[in-house]
Formats: sequence, structure tokens, C-alpha cells
Amino acid sequence: MMATTENPTSENMSDLKEEVPVKFIHLRAHSAYSLLEGALKPEALANAALRFEAPAIGVTDRNNLFGALEISEKLSGIGVQPLIGVTLSIRSLDLPGRDRHDLPSIALYAQNETGYLNLLSIVSRAHLEGDGIEPPGVTLEDISKAGEGIICLTGGREGPIDRFLGSQNKAEAEKTLHRLRDIFGDNLYIELQRYGLQDDEEIETGLIDFAYSHDIPLVATNQSFFESEDDFEAHDALICIAEGTYVREAERRQLTPNHRLKTPQEMVSLFADLPEAIENTVEIARRCAFRPQKHAPILPDFVAGDGGQGEADELASQARAGLEKRLADTPPATDRETYFKRL
Repeated sequence: MMATTENPTSENMSDLKEEVPVKFIHLRAHSAYSLLEGALKPEALANAALRFEAPAIGVTDRNNLFGALEISEKLSGIGVQPLIGVTLSIRSLDLPGRDRHDLPSIALYAQNETGYLNLLSIVSRAHLEGDGIEPPGVTLEDISKAGEGIICLTGGREGPIDRFLGSQNKAEAEKTLHRLRDIFGDNLYIELQRYGLQDDEEIETGLIDFAYSHDIPLVATNQSFFESEDDFEAHDALICIAEGTYVREAERRQLTPNHRLKTPQEMVSLFADLPEAIENTVEIARRCAFRPQKHAPILPDFVAGDGGQGEADELASQARAGLEKRLADTPPATDRETYFKRL
């Protein structure tokens, strides 16, 4: 079955469950479709949504929408709104990293049908226009051509703005923020993440200053790659396998136990000093009103030959021609009429 781009139900999927006092909604979950990185199966996401009494959950797998349909069906089947997004790597920014594969990323969400089609286009471009050696990614110029109907988060600790601030390059951070604002307008949010890292406070101060000086809303997120703190060591080994490194190495990609799927209560407590950043997770969920659905395969009309014969006629014609060739090459075991009757 394939994905459709029609409105999911007769009721707007952004009408969250009003009977449940919603304060925080996860926007940055990574399913197992974030290959060799995410460890959350669609079933685990669905179970977590039920456990949290979450009316919605956002999934942003890295550089792909492989799981969009399956996850959409799984979540909507239990009455949870799927927020379809992607963590997208950005090329052509002069940022320091571990190596040339260490690209910054932002998070994009389909706000409506147009946005979903644009996400498909952007993700396809990320894979098709590389050299086969570089990881998938696009430039901000590429995104600017297909930004309609998309909500953008600045990417948190992996994002270009955080990374420019972390390298003490405030001017480039602000320049990049302006470029994103030009593309997404009021659909841009500055993303805050708190993992207990050494430079968290310094970078966050810069982000909040940008938000208030440029009137861009803040949103609190937590990139979640595994379900619980008990899964951290196994997930750390998975990251090593993906990058060809060893757990004992210091200079390698490392996440933290805080990259788990935290409870809403944990997130509300973590950002108690910035309630608007928590509230904006709900606002984003309300603004997204699209999900892909199953439908029968859509195949093109088949027309062949000068006479424009249809699929069945063309199949019959090729079958007769093939039988004629076979009978000419191989002595028949019975008369020709019998073979042709079997067609």
C-alpha cells in the first residue's frame, strides 16, 4: 500500500484531546528508521504515547521519511496524532565538526498536504544530489525553494545556530537565523534542549537572546533515541557500530542518558523556568493537520502500439508472439491449436 496526501479524517487532527490537560508534547523522537541511530520501534512509540496520555507525538528520523506511513498508521490507530517530520542535514555551512560527515541539522514538519509534498521533495534531493560518499543533505538554498507548508525548528544542539554559538561565532549564528526566518517566516521556532552538557547554559543564553530580540518563539525539545535510561549503554554500542568506533574511544560521537524518551512531567520540570517553551510544543502540534494514509497503488494508464491498445491486449499480443517463437525453436509435443487455447 502507498501513502496518500489527502486530509487524514473528517475531523481536524490538530484538535487535541481537550479532556486531558496537555502541557508538553514530544516533537523529536527518532524511530528505528533513523538507521543505526534510533532504537524506538513504532510499537514502542505507540505504547509510550498511551502511557504518557499524549494526544500527539512528533517523529523526526534522520534524512528520511521511511517510517512515516507505518508510524502514522500505528499512532492514529490508537487515537494519537502523528506529527510527520524529518531531521535534515544541512550542507555548505562552514562549521567545525568531527569530520566531513558531521553535518548540522534542523527539524522540519509537514504542516499540511503542501508541506508533506515539499518534505518528500527536499528529502529526495538530499539523497539524489550527493556524490555517494558524502552523507545525505541539502543547502538552505535548496530548502528555500520548497519551504511552504513546513514548520522549522532550529535543530537544538545539532543545529547550525547552536553550533555557531558553541564555536563563539555569534555573527554567523545570527546570519543563519535570519536565513531561516526568511524561508519559514512565522513557522520558525528556536529550539532549546537541556542534556546537562558543559556549554548548555552559555549556548542557551544566546538562543534566548536571539528569540526575544528577533521575536521568534522558543520551543523545548528532547531528541529521544531510546526508551529508558537502562537502554543507554546498548544504544551507545549501536552508535559505535554505526561510526566504526569503540566504546573506549574518547573522540567519538556520544549521546547521554538524557537522550531517552522522557515523561512529559520530566520535561515540564526541566523547563519550569521557561513555560512558554513547553506550551509551544502543544501549539506546534495544533498547527500540524496532516498525516499520510494507505491507499491502493496508483498506476499509470497503459497504452501501447500505434493503435493505442490497452494492457490486456498488449499482454495477449506478447504472449502469442512468445509462443510462436517458442514453437519455432522447440519441436511441439502436440498440435499448435492446443498451445494457443491454453493462453
